Amino acid sequence: MSTAAAKSFRSARTADFTESVIREMSRLAVAHGAVNLAQGFPDFAAPLDLKQAAIDAINADHNQYPITWGTKPFRDAIARKYARTYDLTADPQTEITVCCGATEGMIASLLAVCDPGDEVVVFEPFYENYHPDTMLCGATRKLVTLYAPDWTFDPAELRAAFSPRTKAIIINTPNNPTGKVFNLQELTFIAELCQEFDALAITDEIYEHITFDGEKHIPIMTLPGMRDRSILINSMSKTFSVTGWRVGWVLASPDLTNSIRKVHDFLTVGAATPLQQAGVMALDQHDDYFNGLSAEYSGRRTAAISMLEGAGFRCFNPHGAYYVMTDISAFGAKNDVAFARHLVENIGVAAVPGSSFYSRPELGANQLRFCFCKKFETLQAAGERLARLGRG
Repeated sequence: MSTAAAKSFRSARTADFTESVIREMSRLAVAHGAVNLAQGFPDFAAPLDLKQAAIDAINADHNQYPITWGTKPFRDAIARKYARTYDLTADPQTEITVCCGATEGMIASLLAVCDPGDEVVVFEPFYENYHPDTMLCGATRKLVTLYAPDWTFDPAELRAAFSPRTKAIIINTPNNPTGKVFNLQELTFIAELCQEFDALAITDEIYEHITFDGEKHIPIMTLPGMRDRSILINSMSKTFSVTGWRVGWVLASPDLTNSIRKVHDFLTVGAATPLQQAGVMALDQHDDYFNGLSAEYSGRRTAAISMLEGAGFRCFNPHGAYYVMTDISAFGAKNDVAFARHLVENIGVAAVPGSSFYSRPELGANQLRFCFCKKFETLQAAGERLARLGRG
């Protein structure tokens, strides 16, 4: 038997990867019969006409490989939607790539533009996928803090994060996990930095139609000087309550799109053909549907915050998306992970430990994230369970 040290078959770039904490909490919710306020998927039905459109597409035999970067009718529908909503013109032939959800859109975009040693600016707290995404493409993260309770950033700190090595900044607005909606002044400052340092803005905009308190979503791509240095990522998942469909898209200039399409092709080949066909109908819906989402989720936000505050949590009021970040200091818990485990195992409610959204666990040790994309009766059931909590 050889006495040589066993060879590791894991790549160095994935050695530090862990399981998604969000998905782990969903598994624990199932195992313990808990109300799942961890993972951001609705427990109510998707629009009936959208489901019927998917059924009709399958029955009409739209079941084979699509064009790699998306069916022409769906890319056309995406272009119409952006022209109608933001007066943003995109050529469906050269500037739109359909991919397997916004998740794939992000990693395909980063792999297409980043080389090892490039720097990517990321706001913290951040959606947990952004860390492994930058690692997979060999880039270095430069973190910039969003400060509670309003999740604002310090312009001087953001400027200091940019350098000649900066390839891109990732902007998630409306933001997961904080619910922050970046305003025009903030986006203008970011756009000026991108132009000064010759960097890209890569934007995750999947919650574009879920905003509150008069806030409006603004794609940074629409700002002066940003049309050809922005990569806009979106999907059907959150707007249409079809998170399991995995149909998203990327908008970018022709040169960037050409690179993104090549990466996308070798990652996943293409998104599901019949679901793209159904997406044509969805994106061509009257604007009343999109405009109604904010009002619909506003009621759920109110119910969630009332429930959480009644149980002793301090809530950071979200202005967009469908999550509430909370402070758990009043409970005297050891840390966020221990408290999240206690909630799911003993109280019967699943949430996400705040530390999963930070580079250093101690930064989120007093925070939990709850989602409110649930039926009102689900939120009520969670509230009844959380009412059993005692404060430390």
